[in-house]
Amino acid sequence: MKKLPLSLAIGAMLLSPLTMAKTVNAVASFTVLGDIVKEVGGSHVNVKSLVGPNGDPHTFEPTPKDSQELNQADVVFVSGLGLEGWLDRLVKASGYKGHPVVASTGISTRKMVDDGETITDPHAWNSMANGVVYATNVMNALIKADPEDAADIRKSGERYIQQLQQLDSWAKQSFAAIPAEKRKVLTSHDAFGYFGQRYGVEFKAPVGFSTEAEASASDVAALIKQLKAEHINTYFMENQTDPRLVKQIASETGAQAGGELYPEALSEANGPAPTYVAAFKHNVELMLASMK
Repeated sequence: MKKLPLSLAIGAMLLSPLTMAKTVNAVASFTVLGDIVKEVGGSHVNVKSLVGPNGDPHTFEPTPKDSQELNQADVVFVSGLGLEGWLDRLVKASGYKGHPVVASTGISTRKMVDDGETITDPHAWNSMANGVVYATNVMNALIKADPEDAADIRKSGERYIQQLQQLDSWAKQSFAAIPAEKRKVLTSHDAFGYFGQRYGVEFKAPVGFSTEAEASASDVAALIKQLKAEHINTYFMENQTDPRLVKQIASETGAQAGGELYPEALSEANGPAPTYVAAFKHNVELMLASMK
């Protein structure tokens, strides 16, 4: 076999797919989505989450540093469905030239009434079946951003999607084993609509879809009456919300604390919910424990 001259051999190496591969700089709107991007992209992606651990995506206020992160990003991921009301302003201010990838694209949305207005529920990822859609959209977007690493990204993405599908089946089977009258949960705000729809769990909350909303005295009184009538004995805090209102309701109904749920923000790395998978398992296991 004829050997290439040294200069041509080096040139061929420099042009090979291996050396042309790049690391995608990605920005995600909040930690749940950021973790999905990280799991799918693996070593081929660097991910920055704008809303950090235990942060509230409803009330988030971007900083100049966030604008700079977007400006330097290869791809920006958002959940969509009205969750990130601050995002359009941030994209314009940053000078980001691309179009953010909406991870919820293709999901069958549900409606909810908030302050008398019918709106789209933005908390789609809390159903793990929807999590599969998020991961699939993320995988396709990363492959488009980094075609040289397409095979590797697809492999890790499909492996991750299979894990999410297994979790979805586990949650469905676990809740199906609980009598329907016991599948009721009191939380801080209405973030578990898709979860409840998927797994047959009924959620009660004093506040609507956004933590910025405020419950009226009549709403709280009606909820207390309902909780007593339906014998809901456990309440849950949410890591990103003010717990005082739910504690007040619990004290008037006799409900006991069931622990802390993670519907919109992951915990710090050393906490109980540092990843999307860990947060989902944590939430399911806490709820199941209260129902049994």
